[in-house]
Amino acid sequence: MKKRVAVIGAGPSGLAQLRAFQSAKAKGADIPEVVCFEKQSNWGGLWNYTWRTGLDEHGEPVHCSMYRYLWSNGPKEGLEFADYSFEEHFGKQIASYPPRAVLFDYIEGRVKKAGVRDWIRFSTTIRMVKYNEDKGTFTVTAHDLKNDRMYDEEFDNVVVASGHFSVPNVPEYPGFDKFNGRVLHAHDFRDAREFTGKDLLLLGSSYSAEDVGSQCWKYGAKSVTVAYRNAPMGFKWPENWKEVPKLERVDETTAYFADGTSKKVDAIILCTGYKHHFPFLPDDLRLKTANRLATADLYKGVAWVKNPKLFYLGMQDQWFTFNMFDAQAWWVRDAIMGRIAIPTDKAVLEKDVADRVAHEDAGQDAHDAIHYQGDYVKELIAETDYPAFDVDGACEAFFEWKDHKKIDIMGFRNNAYKSVITGTMAPVHHTPWKDALEDSMESYLKN
Repeated sequence: MKKRVAVIGAGPSGLAQLRAFQSAKAKGADIPEVVCFEKQSNWGGLWNYTWRTGLDEHGEPVHCSMYRYLWSNGPKEGLEFADYSFEEHFGKQIASYPPRAVLFDYIEGRVKKAGVRDWIRFSTTIRMVKYNEDKGTFTVTAHDLKNDRMYDEEFDNVVVASGHFSVPNVPEYPGFDKFNGRVLHAHDFRDAREFTGKDLLLLGSSYSAEDVGSQCWKYGAKSVTVAYRNAPMGFKWPENWKEVPKLERVDETTAYFADGTSKKVDAIILCTGYKHHFPFLPDDLRLKTANRLATADLYKGVAWVKNPKLFYLGMQDQWFTFNMFDAQAWWVRDAIMGRIAIPTDKAVLEKDVADRVAHEDAGQDAHDAIHYQGDYVKELIAETDYPAFDVDGACEAFFEWKDHKKIDIMGFRNNAYKSVITGTMAPVHHTPWKDALEDSMESYLKN
């Protein structure tokens, strides 16, 4: 019997897995039967934008954390597919920081070309995955949401590619229950124009706070106050942007901070991160890890130590994204197809995890972290036939990006970088980011 592989999720990670198998098939390999389950009605994962928050049309938690006017917050040259360049897709080189719609079109273009849409069962969520010790297989319980039908199917391998930036971490602070304004998590933030003329408080000091605050500033927020728990972001913010120590409490109108200061605010946005959340997995299969570069319990960052027939994609904190998912997906494909042998000694698997954690912990700064993940991508690529590309060059783009943010946090997207796939420079975008109020693909790509 031909092997059967279940892929959970048709976002960038799941689509990378489908493309990996399709690539092997195109080269004449006898691949397993691959079935991908996607709870949304279209592919793209987080990049599949919806105006909805809370629950979707089927009563399922909304996956999307994207918002209108979102632009890539890192250079596209660090995430470009090695087998499908931006130039191939758009017919020309484009600027380095595309809006969401442009990146979605790029992601979609590769899988359209690969012809893998028929491998996906849309509007189908997974309710449970169980491992059958006696048969060495997994029973996957799926829910066809359109027809409201539950059914079980058996698979030899399961690849979890459901992401980890869709279930918000929502803290509670004294006074939230009586605050007169709106309190929301960044997961439910959809449109910066809602906060034009408002005094905003953001909790958090990472990319969500940086970008949500920047979007609100761009679209006319009266002021942006960011409360940090450990350390400020420390960029050269505009005059109406201030960083303060952690929030202590709020009353009906005012937020009070650890340094004794206070600020009247109209809305509070929680940029407090996300949880690795897999409600469809029992304890013996469920990943429990912090959001870090070296995940817990995953050999080579992908194979579940306690049962290496189960794989996870894209569960790391990320500098690299799409191309790292590719490196992982090609490796997982080859492990499933028997081209790569996973050690049977559990101690060997656990040592691999421990070594990766120690290596990450030895890093001193973001420069080390970028190199760490770049080396990880190179390690996986070296073991498969994924096209080699200049990973170190991509790291250099990330280093330039970090420097440009230090120079001008509201203008870093106005810079351009060289593609590590085609070797050509991106053009400088026709409109400075702060003035580019329209984020459509047509507006972005016009000459």
